Amino acid sequence: MFKKIKKSVNFLELVPQKNNTFKWEVDDEGLVQIIIPRNGVLDRIVRVFFKTPEVMRIDLDPIGSCVWKAIDGQRNIQDIANILKEEFGDKAEPLYERLGTYMNILRNNKFITLEKR
Repeated sequence: MFKKIKKSVNFLELVPQKNNTFKWEVDDEGLVQIIIPRNGVLDRIVRVFFKTPEVMRIDLDPIGSCVWKAIDGQRNIQDIANILKEEFGDKAEPLYERLGTYMNILRNNKFITLEKR
């Protein structure tokens, strides 16, 4: 499980850290694809019967790809919001709501952790 974020903590000051168990690559268009290994016991059994792939690939959109590439373990969420604002302008609006929701999705799926610095 992951730690709960205290209400007294400013969400914008948290620093996202990528989970190193997931590999990722950037395609020719600059979009990120997260690669999730499927090597659990149940996954292997399903693979035998249904010929499913050994990895699952998640394609991120341009904004999600920009966020993923900006996560370096040093930048906080406010810094990443500034990068999005500079890169996408009004297309990223409502910026903080979207970024907060996206960070929570990444965290809930264990792609990142959020650390207080």
